[in-house]
Amino acid sequence: MEPADITVTDERAVKRAVKATALGNAMEWFDFGVYSYLAVTIGKVFFPSGNATAQILASLAAFAAAFLVRPLGGMFFGPLGDRVGRKKILALTMIMMAAATLSIGLIPGYATIGVWAPVLLVLCRMVQGFSTGGEYGGAATFIAEYAPDRRRGFWGSFLEFGTLIGYIAAAGLVTGLTLLLGDAAMLDWGWRLPFLIAGPLGLVGLYLRLKLDESPAFRELEERAAGEPLEKLPLRKVLFADPRALALCVALVAAFNITDYMLLSYMPTYLSTLGFDETGGLMAIVVVMLVLLGLVNAVGRLSDRVGRRPVLIGGSAAFVVLALPCFLLIRQGSPLAVFTGLLVLGLALVTYLGAMSSTLPALFPTRTRYASLSFGFNVSVSLFGGTTPLVVAALIDATGQDLMPAYYTMLAGAVGLVAAVLISESAGRPLPGSPPSVSTPAEAAELAAQLSRPAATRVPRQPARSTAAART
Repeated sequence: MEPADITVTDERAVKRAVKATALGNAMEWFDFGVYSYLAVTIGKVFFPSGNATAQILASLAAFAAAFLVRPLGGMFFGPLGDRVGRKKILALTMIMMAAATLSIGLIPGYATIGVWAPVLLVLCRMVQGFSTGGEYGGAATFIAEYAPDRRRGFWGSFLEFGTLIGYIAAAGLVTGLTLLLGDAAMLDWGWRLPFLIAGPLGLVGLYLRLKLDESPAFRELEERAAGEPLEKLPLRKVLFADPRALALCVALVAAFNITDYMLLSYMPTYLSTLGFDETGGLMAIVVVMLVLLGLVNAVGRLSDRVGRRPVLIGGSAAFVVLALPCFLLIRQGSPLAVFTGLLVLGLALVTYLGAMSSTLPALFPTRTRYASLSFGFNVSVSLFGGTTPLVVAALIDATGQDLMPAYYTMLAGAVGLVAAVLISESAGRPLPGSPPSVSTPAEAAELAAQLSRPAATRVPRQPARSTAAART
């Protein structure tokens, strides 16, 4: 192999790509977070009054509706992203999400237009879900294909950094408006404000994404095609080319999203059912998310040093062992106990946040990465992640058992543990179907010389000791 055969990344281009993708992701999850944190209020506005539990369940059902169409979004946007490019599809998903979220803020309530209110709400949620079906797979693919092999975990962790920023902004805005306006004004009109700012935010995200260049890995595919359009592959071949990789993706995403939605989306509703002050519970979660925000990039860097598998195995085992004690603490109801339980769950979750965005793209080859990842990710999120608030609330209502969230979290951790044991280690290695990627021409020359030697004389690459990683 010659140095010219190795991709040398431009760190400034990597930073621009990561910034635009992570900020766009933050805006996407701001939109989703606003809905989850206003679930109780939305239930009162859009559904008939009478039974408070029924209103909450109906609101959570509308939340879950978006996840039912996410696999369709993945099936639509993923193959397109593999044919026409990652950048164009990521811009399109941003437009759709912003428009749907803005529309929710404009829908009249049930008292004004009756049954059309929940119908329009569900339609907007489904547009949100369809657009998000192309978001995560494309964003994770885009960053992974820009990042050098030895730092893919670090740069990939910024995708979830953006997710946390979105959730924190949503929670902070909802909490601030509630404190400023009061419950009555929030129920009357204040709940609309977070949705209405989605339009301007979407335009900012669109501008940032349109300024990006296409990822190096996709540009290489286009160069191989010698200027011809990339071949349209049969959908079945695209989605199911590697059933084992797809199954591992689904399992990892199930563990990741069940625990993520349990802690960051459902917990304010759960705390309110225990009689805990809703605003106080939301603020506790905001503080936990701020802690995770400070740790997520360090965990990504750790996954570059020790590998993805050890990080994911550790986090999964923590959920299996610690979920029940954490929920027992939360049920005690004191602010300190609630915060401690939430924080421990958050520290387990940050292992997923830090490592998952670099683990999942490495399961699939470049030619079908966007489509396969989008499909596997969204099927799993649809079945397990987005339904978590609804399923857990229904289980609690049916059994009267307040510890159902703990048992569900333990099950998710067990699934994640099995999948993490079975995946192949990808830290410091090229993405399947792509040449090695390094930070400097000197690294390219060193790697090319090493790869030209007989296999028995090669020195194993040590991703954690690269000069680029040391600089960071």
